[in-house]
Amino acid sequence: MPAHYDALVIGGGIAGLSFALKFAPHGRVAVLTKVNRNEGATAYAQGGIASVLDEGDSFEAHVQDTLAAGAGLCKRDAVELTVRSAPQRLRELVELGAHFSPGEQGHEFDLTREGGHTRRRIVHAQDLTGREILRALLAATDAQRDRIQVHEGHVAIDLIRSDRLVAAGEPRCVGAYVLDSASGEVKTFLAKVVVLASGGSGKVYLYTTNPDVATGDGVAMAYRAGATVANMEFMQFHPTCLYHPLAKSFLISEAVRGEGAVLRLRSGAAFMDRYHPMGNLAPRDVVARAIDAEMKRTGDDHVVLDATRLARTFLLERFPNIYATCREFGIDMATQPIPVVPAAHYQCGGVRTDLGARTDLPGLLAIGEVACTGLHGANRLASNSLLEGLVFAHEAAITARELVRELESFDGAAPWNPGKAVDSDESVVVSHNWDEVRRTMWNYVGIVRTDKRLARARRRLDLLCDEIQEYYWNTRVTADLLELRNLAEVARLVVACAQSRKESRGLHYSLDYPRQLPEAVDTLARRLAGP
Repeated sequence: MPAHYDALVIGGGIAGLSFALKFAPHGRVAVLTKVNRNEGATAYAQGGIASVLDEGDSFEAHVQDTLAAGAGLCKRDAVELTVRSAPQRLRELVELGAHFSPGEQGHEFDLTREGGHTRRRIVHAQDLTGREILRALLAATDAQRDRIQVHEGHVAIDLIRSDRLVAAGEPRCVGAYVLDSASGEVKTFLAKVVVLASGGSGKVYLYTTNPDVATGDGVAMAYRAGATVANMEFMQFHPTCLYHPLAKSFLISEAVRGEGAVLRLRSGAAFMDRYHPMGNLAPRDVVARAIDAEMKRTGDDHVVLDATRLARTFLLERFPNIYATCREFGIDMATQPIPVVPAAHYQCGGVRTDLGARTDLPGLLAIGEVACTGLHGANRLASNSLLEGLVFAHEAAITARELVRELESFDGAAPWNPGKAVDSDESVVVSHNWDEVRRTMWNYVGIVRTDKRLARARRRLDLLCDEIQEYYWNTRVTADLLELRNLAEVARLVVACAQSRKESRGLHYSLDYPRQLPEAVDTLARRLAGP
């Protein structure tokens, strides 16, 4: 039997849980998490939340910093909404029990600075901000178990559209088919409102700072259901990922540079002043391209981040997680520079929404990294991402309250039909194709692109998607297969959007089109046919 809820939330990070808590007084909520509820991008966020709190700062300064980073593609109304809502959304987190690093001389918060910001406005919990926020949100969620049910180990397969199940009525999203990983059962979840809060797609690249769950599921499902996807070419590469053969894509927070660390070549020469007036605090796209260019020029396999000018006591207090992790790999950041390389980090495009989190598929909302709200434009400003999750979760809860009052429950969903699918005896297909997709993207659709590289990637991905789709229809679904299917779909969307953009803007840099065009336009993709 289908499970019925007022709201179905796919994803349990800062956006999904914030929405659930705000909506819970108005209806029953189901939250799906792919693995356990502690795993996801939120838990790994080191930096913090950007918010105007200092008397020397202003909303307009934060707005201008965001617009500058976004390279002309930000939607000013989305930026204004986000920036002006930040202090209130941050206060709500504190009221839920989140603890942030206190400032000196009676100031409530310690404010730090990151790349692209002209003021110190980043509120943080040492260098474990995301983990502290998630702790507070989960504790608040536990206190509302009668209204919010968290289903761990549940992987969404596809969204359910009403018009694909009944003959009449406005097409709208009414739920999702979901794999229970523990039992292997495919369940049907129905809801008046479906909220995508499934995060990003960093795992589409071979090297990424993202956790393993970041496989672009929400973007792929929304695209298959007919929602519009925008600006997927803008994948942000974090400039400073720890370079070590045993380290699994560990992020060195931008706040380390914000506190005075300097990027250098292995020879010891600093280089960022040659690339941008803000030097080591330039926007991320500039820093990542600069590192990539210097590595190619020198033939070095990494550069270094030199924090040795900072006192050991300060590093231990401000960056305890980074300090301890570096020590695990034999690096004392107080006396040794940290070897770093760029890695795929944040998806700036996504499922297109309005300011109320509505997609163009009625009944489907999208919030957090999965959404393209217009806030980030062509390049995200540091520490605006956790903020975006909070702000648009709030707006989505307002939208959802209105929708559930208007809509009747949908009861016509057919149960999942496995057809003639059988258990696979060739799981190597999944692991091989997974690796090939990610290597193709890294080699041909990286920090610097060309038409030729993109065309090569498109041909390979078209073949891989056909092979994966055939395997999908003939094989009983598993979590690994579902992630591979979504990963390949998202990879193809990134390439398609990149091929459509005949300029260099923000995170998309093309050697064939090195100039930025006068008019900033979105790249859009929409699939009209059914899956």
